[in-house]
Amino acid sequence: MTSKGNIIFVEDDAVIASGLVYALENEGFLVTHAKDTASAKKAMNDKAYELAILDIGLPDGTGFDLVAGLKSAETSIIFLTAVDDEGNIIRAFEGGAQDYVTKPFRLGELLARIKAALRRREGQGNTIALGGVTINISEGKAYFNDGTIVELTALEYRLLLIFANHKGQILSRNQILNLLWDSEGVFVEDNTLTVYIKRLREKLGDGVEIQTVRGMGYRANDN
Repeated sequence: MTSKGNIIFVEDDAVIASGLVYALENEGFLVTHAKDTASAKKAMNDKAYELAILDIGLPDGTGFDLVAGLKSAETSIIFLTAVDDEGNIIRAFEGGAQDYVTKPFRLGELLARIKAALRRREGQGNTIALGGVTINISEGKAYFNDGTIVELTALEYRLLLIFANHKGQILSRNQILNLLWDSEGVFVEDNTLTVYIKRLREKLGDGVEIQTVRGMGYRANDN
């Protein structure tokens, strides 16, 4: 079987680790498991990884201690942790994570998120398709399938890109707001986000379905 990519999985719970390593290897991934930050750093020095799955609470530190070294290698990052407080979620996304999954998790959903993160990594600099719209990342523009450009403001484009990068996933309002925050500190207030999503829906029409998931957030699906 041809490898689908190298993954480093940092998890100190032996039961969770053995089950997920088995599932990932069955999917065709090459998996390196580390149970603490020390062994993870050694493994990271030995070779590059397409994806890192990190627990936060580790015997000798936290998953956040590993992020700086991974970012330099352009590794996609998913946090897989029992810690679900808002502060850690914000810290993860601000630190460059593509996703944040809390335990207990459903294996099928986690595998889908892993594959989506790897697809996004491969697609950077090219295009991402979402429903009846194609986003050209190099150009910073979006097009309907008939070639017509979708007239978007800069913030609307960034919002569409967030949904495309998390296709099929439920994003909370806080997650979206933190992903919209740029390096200059320009941000969208919570009560304004509803307006921007409404405008984006109007401009996309039937091209992309952005669902409101009551009590949870929003999800964009392929039509």
